[in-house]
Amino acid sequence: MRLSALALSACLAASPVAAIAAQPPAAFTVATGLIADQKAVFATVESAHVVPARTRLGGTIVALSVRDGDAVTAGQTIAIVADSAMAQQLQSLDASIAGLRAQLAQANIDLTRAQRLIGSGAIARSTLDQAQTAQNVATSSLKSQIAARNALAEQIANGAVLAPVSGRVLHRPVTQGSVVVGGDTIATIAEQDYVLRLEVPEYHSSIMHVGDLVRIDNASPTPVFGKITLVYPQIQNGDVEADATAPGLGDYFVGQRIQVWISAGQRPGLVIPASYIESRFGLDYVELQTPGGQPTAIPVQRGAPQPSPSMPDGVEILSGLQPGNVLIAPAAP
Repeated sequence: MRLSALALSACLAASPVAAIAAQPPAAFTVATGLIADQKAVFATVESAHVVPARTRLGGTIVALSVRDGDAVTAGQTIAIVADSAMAQQLQSLDASIAGLRAQLAQANIDLTRAQRLIGSGAIARSTLDQAQTAQNVATSSLKSQIAARNALAEQIANGAVLAPVSGRVLHRPVTQGSVVVGGDTIATIAEQDYVLRLEVPEYHSSIMHVGDLVRIDNASPTPVFGKITLVYPQIQNGDVEADATAPGLGDYFVGQRIQVWISAGQRPGLVIPASYIESRFGLDYVELQTPGGQPTAIPVQRGAPQPSPSMPDGVEILSGLQPGNVLIAPAAP
């Protein structure tokens, strides 16, 4: 079955996902397309956001549950800071509340007795007023102490240091038992959305745009592609910086340098799948379908690899083929 002509320019609009090589079709029609001249540059794996997890309470770290490199989720408790003075204040308030509860209970008893005796004229009206006032004072004092205890308990609860975002712990500058004050950093967390930070020579700034594809140079037989998402509008030391996203960046270390290939311009050319090329005695051949229907082996000059999301094993052909030629897939050995 013949396939329609493949335009290499489609690779620039394809989504930046790792393409999966498929079995070659029975025939392939050669067509002229745009080839991206590629340039190798180094990129650094960076976190889009590095967020510190800070303590809201001064005291001593009594529990620490993360180490460098640990994965955390947003809201996870990574440390607990305690202040012994606050614990003593809490115990004092508990004792005070217990005393006020007893005082309120006695005031209620006195008020009930006064209300019963006032009807028979056994006590003066002022005695009832005093009992009522004592009951109101005891109620207000108890509410005040309970509110103070709740405020102190909330302040103690602030000793729990929570992870602000989901990601990986880059650095933990403290240990269990360390004394900290409010605002100290307990851990530095890199958010999970890693990016590739590229540094490209200044003369490439005019041909590098958001949405351009980049290819990660790795040991995988299947090429991995990413896409430029941001070009910084500032040039430093003759370089322009850009961010790119790609699948699988979470498997790298933050700060790791990897080689990527970026587009440095476009030119017309012929690209075919490498699976259509056979090497015999140091020469490269393709099976060309002739008008008579009989395949003919013709030599070709192979150029540089030109992988793309639509053609992971693409290779440029410098000579030997013309647009419109129909290639036949070589027979499986």
